[in-house]
Amino acid sequence: MIRHPNRRTVLKLTGAGLAMAGLSMPRIAGAQANELVIAYNVNLPSWDPTTGPSAVNPTIQGIYQSVFDQFILQQPDLSQAPGLLTEWGFSDDLKQVHMTVREGVTWHDGSPFTAEDIVWSLERAGKEETGNPIQFVWKNVNNFKIDGNKITGDVVGFDPTYFKWMSFLTGYVLPKAYYEKVGAEGFEKAPIGTGPYMVEKFEQNAYVRLKANPNYWGGKPAFENVTIKFVTDAASRVAEIESGSSQVTLEIPYEEYDRLIAKDGLAGSADTVSDIGMIFFNDIDVMKDENVRQAAVMSVDKKLLVDRLLRGYGLPIDTLETPEYDAFDPSIKVEYNPEKAVELLKASGYSTDNPVKFTIQTTRGFKPKDYEMIQAIVGMWRKVGIEANIEVYEIAKHYELRAADQLAPAAFYNWGNSIGDPTTSTGFAMYGPSPHSVWDSQDVIDAINPLWGEPDQAKRIAGWKAVDKLIADHAYVLPLLQYAQPIVHSNGVKVVPHKSGALLPHLMTPA
Repeated sequence: MIRHPNRRTVLKLTGAGLAMAGLSMPRIAGAQANELVIAYNVNLPSWDPTTGPSAVNPTIQGIYQSVFDQFILQQPDLSQAPGLLTEWGFSDDLKQVHMTVREGVTWHDGSPFTAEDIVWSLERAGKEETGNPIQFVWKNVNNFKIDGNKITGDVVGFDPTYFKWMSFLTGYVLPKAYYEKVGAEGFEKAPIGTGPYMVEKFEQNAYVRLKANPNYWGGKPAFENVTIKFVTDAASRVAEIESGSSQVTLEIPYEEYDRLIAKDGLAGSADTVSDIGMIFFNDIDVMKDENVRQAAVMSVDKKLLVDRLLRGYGLPIDTLETPEYDAFDPSIKVEYNPEKAVELLKASGYSTDNPVKFTIQTTRGFKPKDYEMIQAIVGMWRKVGIEANIEVYEIAKHYELRAADQLAPAAFYNWGNSIGDPTTSTGFAMYGPSPHSVWDSQDVIDAINPLWGEPDQAKRIAGWKAVDKLIADHAYVLPLLQYAQPIVHSNGVKVVPHKSGALLPHLMTPA
């Protein structure tokens, strides 16, 4: 059986400050055709894509994938393709893994990339002391052996998602010799990878300037220089694109998206991505009362949120699975019934005159209308007898609190799951011992335990559907919607949207 993830201390990060539009970078009107400026919606706390809370922030992955390669490439439609590994798989008896390493690749400093880099990266990821948040996955294979560009390893705990993770969070290859030479601190100052872009300059909380890797194995990117500004305020990102200070931006309010793409010189897309909006319930205080949880869930009109607040962009969901995920079950429905919510609260002694009270935490501007959506939900709750106090925090603070199991009774979050496996949606979000969960009820733990290492795929997926039904029946979480990602860009740039939500400059070309 796979060893289950355990909650442990994860590296703490301080909340990142706002990077307002135009503070550190010049306006780009008249920029050369080989230059690209992107107004991004999140700061970059660390250059190590395998350690600390930032490693599991789906939004940062687009920056990481610009500099570092993953073991296995993920295409825009989320299918896997050869990357630094050209072949991979389990042995028939599931006791070994085998991998073939791409030859002829070089690191940004010109040194050769080898199979040793793959093995070192996997071994490092599997050691608890390195701080990899997904260490409990990577440790399930060890005793690697190298024969030329061929690698084998022994499976000590079968995990059916092991190779899926090689295209997902923390699944990056780092340079063994360089990292050991400069150490963690030196790597932060001068990171190198094998990816399509090299880091030219980095200003914390302001921007990163990238230069095209001329020797990239996948072909040199179209834009020679890329500047990614960290603009965490949504209104400022709108100003960036409208003024011409940036050529591409994302995650802006949908009404602004509609307005901007109607303007001459601008275009965009708003396709659904693998991210979902959800509200964690922490099993503390009033959330221990199932009547309170049920009332909180069934009094939220998700369709109204999507239709009115998000202008129809997005899809209401009732589990932590979207239609693209392997364990999506359309038969699991959660009713919208505010009248029943009133009765449930009454049974626990609450009413509009004597409301149940708790805090809900949320980001503001990290996702389109995140704060406004929580405001609307709090308004819906107030009508049935729930009084929720809104606390705003930066996304880095969310990771810190969640890892320490210190979230408020309710906390909004954007969950990314670009590999579409139920393990990485329902599993990590709801399995109590996981550092990514704050719900600790034994019934969910017992239901999930047999599924971690289940080799029978049909049985495994059926088991996860049953877990989703259990969670929905007891209102252990509040799923809200599958996101549509608004991207706006100038007509001079062609952007390829990625279903994972990663905004990848190496997929962009001059129009």
